[in-house]
Amino acid sequence: MSTPQIVVHRDKELMAEAAAARLITKVVDAQSARGAASVVLTGGRNGNGLLAALAAAPARDAVDWSRLDLWWGDERFLPAGHPDRNATQAREALLDAVPLDPARVHEMPAAQAEFGGDADAAASAYARELSAAARPEDHGPVPAFDVLLLGVGPDTHVASLFPELPAVRETERTVVGVHGAPKPPPTRLSLTLPAIRAAREVWLLAAGGDKARAAAMALSGAGEIQTPAAGATGRTRTLWLLDRPAAALLPPSLYPPASP
Repeated sequence: MSTPQIVVHRDKELMAEAAAARLITKVVDAQSARGAASVVLTGGRNGNGLLAALAAAPARDAVDWSRLDLWWGDERFLPAGHPDRNATQAREALLDAVPLDPARVHEMPAAQAEFGGDADAAASAYARELSAAARPEDHGPVPAFDVLLLGVGPDTHVASLFPELPAVRETERTVVGVHGAPKPPPTRLSLTLPAIRAAREVWLLAAGGDKARAAAMALSGAGEIQTPAAGATGRTRTLWLLDRPAAALLPPSLYPPASP
């Protein structure tokens, strides 16, 4: 488990642009070292803001998009193509504009498709897909993702792991159906903390004053059951990318004063 590192940017636009530049560099490095790279996407305003910044980045063509595996950390269990699905929003923000290999784009199952309304069966199927992609050197039931992106909610939730709900307590399964989520839609699919912690690097994104309390709680040593973001750590790196309003309640000693 890695110790969190914190980078604070002036505003959410700069945060998104800087995160996109970081991600391009990380993917290119991984492809150079291993031939391919894997990234877990997140939804929400910060996740989609990063993807939009990536779409606009001149350096995006440095990535070999055909050798990039994309996964999702969570999904709203809605019909395919629904505008509120994270995958739909990701396609609009970036994915439809770059030459991805469709076989490497691993969307979470949709409702009213193969699994009907059974979110638990859909979660099990995604867990099997992850397991099939894991290699012996990954040492676990999911791939060792190069970067796993997470937005942080005002209530400290990450992916669709909400405080105190059963999903955040899961220690064995890698993907679960989430029922009764406190924000709509109530039914979702989510990676669990064990799957999240399989990633080489976990990047947590938070922008806006409504995220300040969540960031302060998660970085103050709070427990992961009450504060899920506190349990989201990478094997080699845990990186918090914040704007100044989201960092407002953090002691300045926690992050470099030279952060732009």
